[in-house]
Amino acid sequence: MKLKEIFHYTFVFPIISVIYYFAGLLGTGAIFDLIGGVLLTGSVLSAVHHAEVVAHKVGEPYGTIILALCITIIEVALIISLMVAGGEQAITLARDTVFAAVMIILNGILGICVLIGGVKYFEQFFARTSATTYLVCIVSILVITLVLPNFTSSVNGPFYNNAQLVFVSIACLVIYGVFLMVQTVRHRSYFVASDSNTQEYYIPTKNQAILSFFFLVICLIIVVLMAKGLSKTIEDLVQSIGAPKSLVGVIIAGVVLLPESLAAIRAARNNQFQSSLNLALGSALASIGLSIPAISAVSIMFDIPLVLGLDKKDIILLTLSVFIVMLSLSRGKTNILYGTVLLVNLAAYIFTVVVP
Repeated sequence: MKLKEIFHYTFVFPIISVIYYFAGLLGTGAIFDLIGGVLLTGSVLSAVHHAEVVAHKVGEPYGTIILALCITIIEVALIISLMVAGGEQAITLARDTVFAAVMIILNGILGICVLIGGVKYFEQFFARTSATTYLVCIVSILVITLVLPNFTSSVNGPFYNNAQLVFVSIACLVIYGVFLMVQTVRHRSYFVASDSNTQEYYIPTKNQAILSFFFLVICLIIVVLMAKGLSKTIEDLVQSIGAPKSLVGVIIAGVVLLPESLAAIRAARNNQFQSSLNLALGSALASIGLSIPAISAVSIMFDIPLVLGLDKKDIILLTLSVFIVMLSLSRGKTNILYGTVLLVNLAAYIFTVVVP
């Protein structure tokens, strides 16, 4: 590797961020937190670069799976750390963060990708079978985990008892496990773009891919640590503007999803909408399909009450989002109208969080 490559920002930012975090400067003042935010942003951009290097080496759909799993791991780690630290005060944090992640992905990431692709290319094409496969799994898991708890009667309120949590966790893992088999083995062609939509990319060497994977892991870990270190500042900011605590979950989800968002948007700009779709819907599926079992296990182990059921307003918004996404992806091609409607849905969600 050349000296110029070693001092590229994608290597420098993660290293500086690690030093800054372990120096204990976060949370010691507004200026230090602002610097931490800049380093966090740089680490996110670095993660996108290294994820793309790995993706180009392993090919589709494995590249998007790697990024989706990495994002889910940091999301789960962040939620669990805040749950254990916050105790009963954090009983809704997991639900709010997972729900926010799903809404941001379905409406925000997908909406921006559709809109950007529509503006630049008028229409972009993708395999309808891939969208259907994703949505079948996503809708099933969403209803089982975030809607059904409101209608069970073993315990009062939007809760599952321990037996129900175990069953739901197993159901999520089964669905996601079979989906991965379908995506990577039996029906891999569903998730790979046709030759007419592909671009020639520089294929990194094995050593470059290994180094990028190593730095990708470092970037994702430091993003979690920095986001956790800034969480108190975020909570104070939310309280200062008089917004509900559920906005914290939205902000956390937004920070965690930044690497995937930027990678998906870049793919859409390069007329690689199939990759954008794999990143967005794959992340939504991994986010809820893997997060809920991990969070449920922590809830049972530490005896932390876990609110999963959404309120009526959020159920309506979730239903609207899923319905619009299903209609938007039903024809195998996109246009700017679909992207606009999805972004309006996201705006409605965020607005009703701030002004319930």
